[in-house]
Amino acid sequence: MAAQLTDSPRLSVIPAELAFDAIIFDCDGTLGDSMPMHYVAWIETLAPYGATMSEDEFYAMGGWPTKIVAETMIQRFGLDVDLDGMVKHKEELFVQKLDQVPPIPQVVEAVHYYHGKLPMAVATGGLPLVCLGVLKSIGLSSDLFDTIVTCEDVPTHKPDPGIFLEAARRLKTPPARCIVFEDVNPGIEAAHRAGMFAIDVRSFYTPRRITPR
Repeated sequence: MAAQLTDSPRLSVIPAELAFDAIIFDCDGTLGDSMPMHYVAWIETLAPYGATMSEDEFYAMGGWPTKIVAETMIQRFGLDVDLDGMVKHKEELFVQKLDQVPPIPQVVEAVHYYHGKLPMAVATGGLPLVCLGVLKSIGLSSDLFDTIVTCEDVPTHKPDPGIFLEAARRLKTPPARCIVFEDVNPGIEAAHRAGMFAIDVRSFYTPRRITPR
């Protein structure tokens, strides 16, 4: 049975008229405000090579697996560095900062509200251990979700819709009956391309920034 919102103020982030049968959550920047710490980890990873990226450039690659971002940086700056080593180092730096990742309250409330009422998934471009680390840091058990889809489960990355389509398949729900919580443009585009309604977390939550605009 499709879910429809009551007028509970806790759930006002979902349009009241919207009917849906399953919910898919991005992880970084959606469940937890972790993107700033990912950015800091990238700056620290690139600095020894004299390379860097702006915060806006980083967000433009939101939803990309770490390996794809690393490949992009290596090619852009002509770096002579081991790809897998760079990925491992960046993720190690990020994990060290997990205690600086706060939950995004409105999205976490939606998780608790719909747990046991509707099937739910996490669909992230991140690695499994990183996703689980973020969930733990914001006080969410992976058991709250029916499935977690990561970059290791699909051959493409956002804005390709593959990761959301795989989540819908696992939830046994038609894509058109799924809604998605996302925080970056590639993720929003991926949801739309999957035929899903996307809720932009930025419409009700302002993520922290490391650098001023």
